[in-house]
Amino acid sequence: MSESYVSTRNGDLSPSVNGTAPTGSSPSLLASAPSVTPIIRKKLMGYVGFANLPNQVHRKSVRKGFQFTVMVVGESGLGKSTLVNTLFNTTLYPPKEPLAPNAEQPQTVAIQSISADIEENGVRLRLTVVDSPGFGDFVNNDDSWKPIVENIEARFDSYLEQENRVNRQKIVDNRVHACLYFIQPTGHALKPLDIEFMRRLHTKVNLIPIIAKADTLTDDEVAEFKSRILADIAYHNIHIFQAPTYENEDEETIAETEEIAGKIPFAVVGSDTVVVTPDGREVRGRSYPWGVIEVDNEEHCDFVKLRQMLVRTYMEELREYTNDDLYENWRTEKLLSMGVAQDSSVFKEVNPALRMQEERVLHEAKLAKMEAEMKMVFQQKVQEKEAKLKQSEEELYARHREMKESLEKQRLDLEEKKRKIENGRPLTPEKGTQKTRKGFLRA
Repeated sequence: MSESYVSTRNGDLSPSVNGTAPTGSSPSLLASAPSVTPIIRKKLMGYVGFANLPNQVHRKSVRKGFQFTVMVVGESGLGKSTLVNTLFNTTLYPPKEPLAPNAEQPQTVAIQSISADIEENGVRLRLTVVDSPGFGDFVNNDDSWKPIVENIEARFDSYLEQENRVNRQKIVDNRVHACLYFIQPTGHALKPLDIEFMRRLHTKVNLIPIIAKADTLTDDEVAEFKSRILADIAYHNIHIFQAPTYENEDEETIAETEEIAGKIPFAVVGSDTVVVTPDGREVRGRSYPWGVIEVDNEEHCDFVKLRQMLVRTYMEELREYTNDDLYENWRTEKLLSMGVAQDSSVFKEVNPALRMQEERVLHEAKLAKMEAEMKMVFQQKVQEKEAKLKQSEEELYARHREMKESLEKQRLDLEEKKRKIENGRPLTPEKGTQKTRKGFLRA
């Protein structure tokens, strides 16, 4: 015998017998939601095979490869290029040479992107890093965030244009999936430029704040600096990316998610140089007279947690949130500004009984309108016919009156002639005697 479950739309499961609804439910709740159709879930009697779907998705994803675009923003000298090389364990950015004192300095914020195909254990990743040299390096930094916002929106525009093509088989996702914002390790609070930048971009990209060169601060200074940054972010209602949590996750995963969330903003140290520790180990880090800072040591900095969130655990969540929330919100505003409106009834769930009732009411209203129009046309035709009949009747009366008057006149004339005959008078007046012509016969 198979055991069945009734599932509501919110995903709650409750046991049932023969597919019937569970007892103890509130009748008012059931009556208030007639459109909710219970979904009966039954345990399988044997192996079917759709449990292998994740493996199929895995094979397809490995075959197609992945695309990921990360943007790094911050003032010069905060180690952005070094941290990117450290994150992906490859030399995306070669060592930079300092500019000569007499070299011409850039006057605007530039946008530069570099792409590389990297592979790890058979998984291919198309990585694109977008840099913004010149941000925050000028005396007047007003509107220095505009080129960055325009670049992000231009990438959204490009993706929207690809979606609207007739042939959409080769859509390239060049949208920015994460933005690493580097904060100077001042130990005080966010600067006005930091706040303005994050306010402008938090609705368009996944913001991940990073305290650069955290080895210049003590542990207590890092903890205090983090609390001040989070207080400023909360005060200005800035949304930064938070590691999502899902239902039915084990305690270890939940604890790991909470630990990552507790490290934000990440205090990191970047280095792609291998150094030797006092105990003889070779590690990536930075060597100082007082010791060695290990990049991959969680006790020294938050680099491991940053890599874990950005790459190892939540890269797909960053891509998904960019597509489902950030891009969709921007796309909605874009289309509305262009005058494209969405009919809210297109995707609305409809109760068939209510739909039939609405259609019946509309049909009856249509019939009533047609009946009123037919009555109006009938009355108009009757009025026109009556007017014609009345006009014909008047014409007949006029002809009858004329004929009657003519007959009456003829009768009077006949009576006058009759009276003259009876009196012996000629009907016509007597003529005078004709005169004899003279000179024709003589006596």
